[in-house]
Amino acid sequence: MTQTPTYVKKPFASSILLWMRTDQPRQQGMDHWQGPHSKIISVTPGFEEYRQIHLAETNPGLWPAISGVETAIPADRRIDGLAEVTFQSALSPLWGRKQTKLAYKDEVNVFRRTLLYAGPPNSARWYDVADPGERAEARALIYLRRRQGVGTGAFRRFVTEVMVAGLANAGMLKELRTQVFMPWSQRLWDTPNVAHDNPTDQRFHASMMLGFTDADALRASFASDAVTKLSPVLPAFVSAVHAYEVSAALTYVHNGKILPTYQK
Repeated sequence: MTQTPTYVKKPFASSILLWMRTDQPRQQGMDHWQGPHSKIISVTPGFEEYRQIHLAETNPGLWPAISGVETAIPADRRIDGLAEVTFQSALSPLWGRKQTKLAYKDEVNVFRRTLLYAGPPNSARWYDVADPGERAEARALIYLRRRQGVGTGAFRRFVTEVMVAGLANAGMLKELRTQVFMPWSQRLWDTPNVAHDNPTDQRFHASMMLGFTDADALRASFASDAVTKLSPVLPAFVSAVHAYEVSAALTYVHNGKILPTYQK
């Protein structure tokens, strides 16, 4: 019998999905995001944590094929990165409005599309799955699209109970974070001079960050019995499972403190 692992935090978190400009080399954009843009974001008041999740340039989709579920990531919607922000409180976004305006202006220098996904307070889960001293050296980021007709409550329970338990009980994870999102709205992040197109049939409703000891363990996980057992259950709840390989996870703010340099 599988058991859902204990979570250590229920933070107020948000995620900004990012696509690099295509009129300049992709690496140029990634470097600007990692450097000058990070300096603007890091000093925003009210952050508990700020991480940049850089996704590998080649990302066809790690999850094995499932009939009736989109597991191949469409090339025209393939994400380049994710800004993961954890706030100190539900009021923190109000404290950082002045600095956020500077981030708005810099977006056009690096991004062509940005989409903000957020959940209500306490809807995210950071789980305790690693032994003391262990850390993730390889990661996968999974986005889930809820199947039409599935209620929000049933979907949330499926993510936080069935998927979390199924993946965590395989014993391979060194990091596990989940977010279940509120309905997407462009008004939450309507920044100038970049695209925010997000058709209804392309929207996501939850994400999962999985951490592993190394790349071999990551790939073994997606070929494991845990994934094999979960796959037949997925079509009843989701219409898409996009599993990305992460090339780097860079932390700029940790425990409310700006780090002198990012930590991997």
